[in-house]
Amino acid sequence: EGAGDLDSEAFQSKLDDAGAEMSFQAARDGLYGSMRMLSDQKDEAFGLLKLAVNSPRFDQAPIDRIRAQMLSGILANERDPNTIAQQRWLRAIYGKHPYARPDEGTKESLATITAADLKTFRKASFARAGLHVAVVGDIDAATLSGKLDEVFGDLPQTQTLAQVADVSLKLGQQLEVNYDLPQTSLQLAWPGVKRSDPDFYAAVLMNEILGGSTFTSRLYEEVREKRGLAYSVSSDLVDHEHSNALLVTTATRSDRAAETLAIVRQVVKEMAENGPTEEELAATKKYMIGAYAINNLDSSSSIAATLVELQLDNLGIDYIKRRAALIDAVTLADVKAAARKLLSADPAIMVIGPPLVQVAGARKG
Repeated sequence: EGAGDLDSEAFQSKLDDAGAEMSFQAARDGLYGSMRMLSDQKDEAFGLLKLAVNSPRFDQAPIDRIRAQMLSGILANERDPNTIAQQRWLRAIYGKHPYARPDEGTKESLATITAADLKTFRKASFARAGLHVAVVGDIDAATLSGKLDEVFGDLPQTQTLAQVADVSLKLGQQLEVNYDLPQTSLQLAWPGVKRSDPDFYAAVLMNEILGGSTFTSRLYEEVREKRGLAYSVSSDLVDHEHSNALLVTTATRSDRAAETLAIVRQVVKEMAENGPTEEELAATKKYMIGAYAINNLDSSSSIAATLVELQLDNLGIDYIKRRAALIDAVTLADVKAAARKLLSADPAIMVIGPPLVQVAGARKG
């Protein structure tokens, strides 16, 4: 939206002239930026990136326009049951931690933000020590080194952001957000695992068998294939910098919601008590090793994003070569131990829809 002596319109025109695309995104634990450029116009593109990183304008007109766009979304979501429920869910499981705050802010917080606030935050965030860069394409290392120095060399050495504490999920609670809807959404949370934990790969394999694999997981088999209770059901390991979770999500007919919830809990209970079979583990290892390139290395943009994540996780430059061996080294006992560790806790549960119609027990199918 403008940088240096270029206002928003002029900056966008310069990007178009250079055949470049630039974007930035604010996420829970950091700011991400990306740029695509033509190799024969890299000088112009890198020049624009340098301006954006070091000299953003934060003119009042773009601030007011984007604030209005965000406010419009917040006002629309005030009537959306799922958005309201998710905000209550975050407050319930994170308490007063920053993770409980809505990503887009609130009407009140947006109203107070000034250009000076944005400049202060950029200065505190953009520093060399907090920076990770990956570049993929038609450029040699020597040329790239000089370009990166031009873009980022004038940034301060260290960030000056406020410290954020780690937080544990507030489990063992059931939150019911009652709405007269034909479909009920269910969300359950168990403890997760840090990326740096020794049992990370065991937890990933266990989660894939439980609900991570779209068409072959235990949850998919029991909830959809055998009973037709939901179109989709999945489990995911959520890895934030200050908190981790294993989440199970699904949606079903409201008159079958209690039954579906009971089945999900039974599948999780069986995984916690007995773990997967040797056959399930072998098939999942094969899939996870084979699918990595397809899921993470299928375009220049995805390769660059993967290389940034490897740096953020401190995995080393040779991780892609080592990854298959790390997965293969996981034993059935490791996966069973991870299942007991993560899934034995009493979960947090959220139900969005009419009050649950209780069932005597889940059918075993």
